Amino acid sequence: MENLLKTNVNLEKYGLKNTTVHYNLSPEKLQEITIEKKMGRETPNGTLAINTGKFTGRSPKDRFLVKDEYTKDKVWWGKTNKPIDPDKFDLLQDEIINYLSGKELYVRDAYVCADPEYKMNVRTITEYPWSNMFIYNMFLRLENSELENFKEEWLVLCAPGYEAKDPAAYGIRQGNFSILNFTKKIALVGGSAYTGEMKKGIFSALNLILPIEKNVLPMHCSANVGEAGDTAIFFGLSGTGKTTLSADPDRKLIGDDEHGWTAENTIFNFEGGCYAKVIDLTEEKEPDIYRAIKPGAILENVVFKENGEVDFEDSSITQNTRVSYPIYHIDNIQQPSYAKNPKNIFFLTCDAFGVLPPVSKLTPGQAAYHFISGYTAKVAGTEAGITEPVPSFSACFGEPFMPLHPTVYAEMLSKKMEEANVNVWLINTGWSGGPYGVGSRIRLRHTRAMISAILEGKLNKVNYEQHPIFGLFMPEYCPGVPSEILDPMNTWLQKGAYVSKAIQLAHSFHLNFEKFANQASQQIIEGGPLIDEHHHLGEHV
Repeated sequence: MENLLKTNVNLEKYGLKNTTVHYNLSPEKLQEITIEKKMGRETPNGTLAINTGKFTGRSPKDRFLVKDEYTKDKVWWGKTNKPIDPDKFDLLQDEIINYLSGKELYVRDAYVCADPEYKMNVRTITEYPWSNMFIYNMFLRLENSELENFKEEWLVLCAPGYEAKDPAAYGIRQGNFSILNFTKKIALVGGSAYTGEMKKGIFSALNLILPIEKNVLPMHCSANVGEAGDTAIFFGLSGTGKTTLSADPDRKLIGDDEHGWTAENTIFNFEGGCYAKVIDLTEEKEPDIYRAIKPGAILENVVFKENGEVDFEDSSITQNTRVSYPIYHIDNIQQPSYAKNPKNIFFLTCDAFGVLPPVSKLTPGQAAYHFISGYTAKVAGTEAGITEPVPSFSACFGEPFMPLHPTVYAEMLSKKMEEANVNVWLINTGWSGGPYGVGSRIRLRHTRAMISAILEGKLNKVNYEQHPIFGLFMPEYCPGVPSEILDPMNTWLQKGAYVSKAIQLAHSFHLNFEKFANQASQQIIEGGPLIDEHHHLGEHV
């Protein structure tokens, strides 16, 4: 259905002149225009596939926040949050306005934050039709009646075709950039067509606004809710299983990536869609994602076989092949996408060293410590030059999008966990029986069995044993899981090799945590591994 409202949207108030405006077009119409303009092609089942060009992922080194009265004392400035002067931002905004003037533009009015209490209106103006279709998929969709008096709180300007000619003059690194201005409430994306820049730009904005102005904890996590109304939250970096493990036939999906936790203990989705990785996708492994790839979805940077079908195994363009789709492409969803009563939090990590237990229960101090650490491991082959596992830490499981100091989020999380009486679990979806190349990946059905046992309360009454190095509490029994894998040391042929690898990883945790230690409470510091390489293991084992 074509949306005929406000076809005369006037963009002159932004300085945009002589533009042809396409307002809130349907996904079908946007797909048709994309194909007509030869900016994409269709798969055999009618799904749009596009190529994002030079950038097939976010460019974290080209992300900036305007440093002004509002942000200067709030933001955790450093390599993640790089400052740019307000006047340089204004120059770039003028450049983008000039560049977009005289063009055909696609305008979409939508909102983020599913809980009506926290709803934030966002207007997005894009140069490309498929960028606009991505926003339809990913932000929350408004009814026609709500569009008539729409007033945006934030504005996103997306101009992939613009590149800054003299980056140094604007205080940026190269021709592309992604910049947030919290005073003007504008997100600028220039020189990159990667759609995730728009999504993560607004996520980053919420990660500053919600904790400071609304007492809401923003989280890089997926969430689902059971029939009894108990909510579960899954934190984890890319590739650890957030999307896979939150898709559960017995529970309703709230969302797969970005949520808020309110003072009233409501967990709400920021978004209206999912943005899933599709490398090596099969219907057996990921039935929900596989079936969501149908007309209305957008595939990014995938490669086609000669017969016209998508080759999900081909990573010749990028490892980061993706699909975006509106959340209603998934059958079992919570509508509207929020729920109360968080009961269990899962921290997912893919430990390629094979030393962390497949499931362990965390104390409040350990939970805050592991949240600030945000550990996973990069596996050989994922990046050039990586031949053996490398520990990777991303504070709050989402450091690139967190403008405040990680301890701010960790302390909010600790407080909310205690108020809601939540259990926190560390789930290792990585290796067992040795590191990558020696051991084997923990079976998905075993991980699912552990999560089901937790959600059904079956691990409340079992005995726990404390890990001698990490101090984590490992259940001695879990239904549906072979007991011998629950203590990772049992799965290694050589116990000594296990101990030295575990100490090596514990040391990486300690080194990484040094930069937070001066702002972390004693309880959080004590939540780390019990020993470092300087301690003697004899008395622990």
